[in-house]
Amino acid sequence: MNTIDLIVLFSTLGLIVGYGVWKTRENSNIESYLRGNNSMKWGTIGLSVMATQASAITFISTPGQGYQDGMAFVQNYLGMPLALIIVATVFIPLYYRLKVYTAYEFLESRFDVKTRILGASLFLIQRGLAAGITIYAPAIILSSVLKWDLNLTILLVGGLVIVYTVSGGTRAVSITQKHQMAVILIGMVAAFVVMLNYLSEYITFSQGLSIAGKLGKLDAIDLDFSLEKRYTIWSGLAAGIFLQLSYFGTDQSQVARYLGGKNTAESKIGLMFNAMMKIPMQFFILLVGAMLYVFYVFHVPPVHFNQSLMQKAKEENQLRYQSLESYHLDMGLRRIESSEWMAMALRKDDQVMMNAALKSFYTWDSEMKRARTEMEGLIKKAEPEAELDDSDYVFLSFILVFLPTGLVGLLIAVIFSAAMSSTSSEINALASTSVIDYYRRLFKKDGSDKHYVMMSKLLTLVWGLIAILFAIFANNSENLIEAVNIVGSLFYGTILGIFLVAFFVKFVQGTPVFVATLIAQAVVIICHFLSVNGVIGLGYLWYNVIGCLLTVVLAILLQPILGKKAA
Repeated sequence: MNTIDLIVLFSTLGLIVGYGVWKTRENSNIESYLRGNNSMKWGTIGLSVMATQASAITFISTPGQGYQDGMAFVQNYLGMPLALIIVATVFIPLYYRLKVYTAYEFLESRFDVKTRILGASLFLIQRGLAAGITIYAPAIILSSVLKWDLNLTILLVGGLVIVYTVSGGTRAVSITQKHQMAVILIGMVAAFVVMLNYLSEYITFSQGLSIAGKLGKLDAIDLDFSLEKRYTIWSGLAAGIFLQLSYFGTDQSQVARYLGGKNTAESKIGLMFNAMMKIPMQFFILLVGAMLYVFYVFHVPPVHFNQSLMQKAKEENQLRYQSLESYHLDMGLRRIESSEWMAMALRKDDQVMMNAALKSFYTWDSEMKRARTEMEGLIKKAEPEAELDDSDYVFLSFILVFLPTGLVGLLIAVIFSAAMSSTSSEINALASTSVIDYYRRLFKKDGSDKHYVMMSKLLTLVWGLIAILFAIFANNSENLIEAVNIVGSLFYGTILGIFLVAFFVKFVQGTPVFVATLIAQAVVIICHFLSVNGVIGLGYLWYNVIGCLLTVVLAILLQPILGKKAA
């Protein structure tokens, strides 16, 4: 990046962090630090909820997901509106009535302290892992693309987050997220407009959509009943609702966002705002990716979008590298001719010409893929442990090569802002749970407000440092947005099961649900390892269903045995 882009980047980040610290500089009691004095209105709540979920991974990986696989990932969110209606109807009134700081306080009032600690522990494990991923994910890509040191990039993201989250607590998180979301949305729209402007030299927007459709990038709904597929309408509606219900109803990083509302009405409206806006936002980001594919139909893409790996391949065998790159360019230019032929067929509404153009397109496209496969082999020789999936690099590559000066800095600020917004929510929630559900409940029940605020700040710092350390020692994975959802799905189902028993199965006591949860969690982890190793075929969204239903069913079955003994 040049000097102007760096000024835009650091000015944007500095203003957001400085504003958050200044607006929340006075936090003298635990009510203010963990619940923001219940002063937030529905707009702030809605944007904060959305920003917590929309991490940097969303804005790096989701366009890559759309580029690579089309719109199918949007099905992951189809269960969200119904889940949020249930949270607004059942969870919010109960949490407000009990005046809890964390969701897990309710579990003790309904069951016992060990069940509360188990629920809090499952949250701390999965969210602690996720916090590391939300810092590491953008850092590994940004450092690679911008030629920055990885560890320094991780420290930059984590350090900025720690500054305002330690200073201002929950309210600082929510206030900064409102401005971060504004930067994010402006940046994404700007990138989309620039992309369409480049495409307008060849086709109109509607023609671009038609080409994306003919190339299979706009297939948003899959009616296949297979459990092996990660994204179908059934996994989105059935399994997805378990994931979203657990995330929004029991995950403290989200619960804290709406517990800071002025009243239940503001919190409910904030959630409904998110219910209406999240799917369109996710659809738009995937559409950016799908149209990015169309953009590269009329421009020759790199053989591989991860340029640091390409450099290693070049160093491994320069002659073979140049030969493959030259061949890929030649096939790409021929594919562009076929694409222009497709555009002409659309203008003439000539289906015969379109069919011939598509046949020609796929011929050259397959040759480009062959060159890419051989280049990946060269990469593997140079770097045996290299992750070859480059979908996370697609959008950033476009930003750096094609966006004008200044806008590049803004888009990089978008990614940093998203990383900061989600990470701040996570470490704030981790600290809140640690103080309320562990420290105050088990170690020091009679501390002063000043003491608990001090401990909250200390534990926010500790969790922030843990997330940074986890990010520094993490290894790369497949598409990063999927990695975060997989981590969540391993634990969300069992946590949701505990809460559903608490709400709706009144006769079940603490010990049966405690044992049921441990068994269900073990089964989910076993299913994951079997699926990863190819023993069974199971999309990860179904982990949420398995964990939840097993917890509920086993708790009911164990009640006559363990419940009587406990009584």
